[in-house]
Formats: sequence, structure tokens, C-alpha cells
Amino acid sequence: MKNIYKESLIHHSDRGLQYCSIDYKKVLKKKNIMLSMTESYDPYANAIAERINGILKQEFRLEDYQVNIQTMKLLVKELL
Repeated sequence: MKNIYKESLIHHSDRGLQYCSIDYKKVLKKKNIMLSMTESYDPYANAIAERINGILKQEFRLEDYQVNIQTMKLLVKELL
């Protein structure tokens, strides 16, 4: 899979086993994607990131559309 993004990406997740696996981390590193995880197993520990991710997925339904990174940045800026 070719990395189509010109800027670095951050993948935020909880500490689920699939996200902590060595193989998964290697794939992210190979694609120059930074991994962001909660400090504990508490998904509320990073409430701002969780809220923004939820809004982008549920309210803006970005997964249903081909939205470019500039549009996503504008939407996030409006949320903050």
C-alpha cells in the first residue's frame, strides 16, 4: 500500500492487543505513521482525541466519502 499523504499521520488508539502488537507497530513505522495510545487502558485518558475521532466518524461520516486531508483539517479546526 502506497502512502498517499504528504504530511505525517498519527494513529490514536486504546491499548488493545492488536494495536500493541510488534507486527502492527512495524507496519505503522514503515508508513511513517506515529502511534498514539492512552497511557493506561482507560479510553477516556485522551478524551479530546477520542471525541474528535468520534465526531469525524459519526457526525461528519468521513468514512463514507473521499475527504482530503485539507478538508479534515478545516473540520477539526472548527471543532476546537
